[in-house]
Amino acid sequence: MKKILTLVMVSALGGIFTLGAYKLFLEEEKPVLVAAENTNANFLPTSNTNALFSAEEKIDFTVAAENTVNAVVHVKNVTLSSGQFTMQDLFSGRSSERAQMGTGSGVIINSDGYIITNNHVIKNAHELSVTLNNNKTYTAELIGADPKTDIALLKIEADEDLPFVTFADSDNAKIGEWVLAVGNPFNLTSTVTAGIISAKARDLSGTSRQSFIQTDAAVNPGNSGGALVNTNGELVGINTAITSQTGSYVGYSFAVPSNIARKVIEDIMEYGNVQNGILGIQGGALNSIMAEKIGVPDTEGVYIDSVVEDSGAEKAGVKKGDIIKEIDNIKVSKFSDLTGHLSAKRPDDVVKLKVSRDGDIKTIPVTLAKTDIFSMPLVGTIKNAKSSDLKKYNVTYGVKITKLNSKYTDYWKRNGIEAGCIITSINDMKVKNIDDVQKALKAQTDNETLRLEIINSNGDLERYNFR
Repeated sequence: MKKILTLVMVSALGGIFTLGAYKLFLEEEKPVLVAAENTNANFLPTSNTNALFSAEEKIDFTVAAENTVNAVVHVKNVTLSSGQFTMQDLFSGRSSERAQMGTGSGVIINSDGYIITNNHVIKNAHELSVTLNNNKTYTAELIGADPKTDIALLKIEADEDLPFVTFADSDNAKIGEWVLAVGNPFNLTSTVTAGIISAKARDLSGTSRQSFIQTDAAVNPGNSGGALVNTNGELVGINTAITSQTGSYVGYSFAVPSNIARKVIEDIMEYGNVQNGILGIQGGALNSIMAEKIGVPDTEGVYIDSVVEDSGAEKAGVKKGDIIKEIDNIKVSKFSDLTGHLSAKRPDDVVKLKVSRDGDIKTIPVTLAKTDIFSMPLVGTIKNAKSSDLKKYNVTYGVKITKLNSKYTDYWKRNGIEAGCIITSINDMKVKNIDDVQKALKAQTDNETLRLEIINSNGDLERYNFR
């Protein structure tokens, strides 16, 4: 009995020492919260979100989703790429061209089968097909596309009236408003995600030419060309891009506003190309640093650094130093606010500018002009020539080079070409204005030599061929 008691005591003491060692050496130290006596907690007021909406008032996405999924389609694009020619190809008589397939989304915009999508979804297409939500597949025809806005228009011939989505006025879309993104991410058809409008007039390029709606609705590869709709199921935008280091959604997605998309496809259907209305100003957005530099009190708006000669802005009385605060009653905080609104306008449209001039606010109606400035990468900036420009070089037609591309300035100057010289022909087509230039370049195939005829500074006709 004594041996048993002794053994129990030894075991107990051993357990105590072991536990003490564990506490001392092995157990993780935990922080201790010490509260002073008689200290009352500070409470911040919070809103009771459950009290904001009754059961009947809570936002319902189901109707918008049901109305949209049947009008969003799966777009398949088959392109041909030239692979390395092998001996097997030689003996079998096969072409070295290989078919590659890309996929995206599209939105039916009327019952006749017109479909809007992204230009990058259908780029370089050899074959285009569209699959509806009911699994019917049709061959699609490309009606037209605009790489600048990344919008394209397709047409299918269906044997029935098709469901479609109506356009909303994207200018009226509000930051914080609920939206749904509908598309085919990762080839998963009819996928609906929800989010809010996070920002408007986003420019991802840094050129102030883009004006995207930013949302936090999940958009992934395959969603491109799909619908961004409001809770009424109306089209607010065309899902176009994400910002991601992984290639997949990380919280930000971007859509072309519906007003811009609608204008582009209407131009394609009516004119065959996009009609751009030009305001005729050059400048930049204001901030505190810029405002201090130029000596103005405003830190928001677009500062006009120069007004283009003979433009609608000049004819309307817009002046250098004016600060654009609003356009058509829409606030202008940054340059993309301005360009985004103008992207939905055409030549001869009238816009109302509210400008600050020497502390006074003025409202100036401006009639937008047709595009008369164009950029040719190998040459530089060109514009429609005046009669005085043509008379200087003793020619009756042509377009004027206004600025040489800095990369090729030395080459052109060695050949007697400088700003003010006249281009008279592109690819053997006479060019009398910017429209002719665009038509000539559009007709050029990828592998075709670019042929230019230019009157040099001495008045001599020079011919150039570029691969």
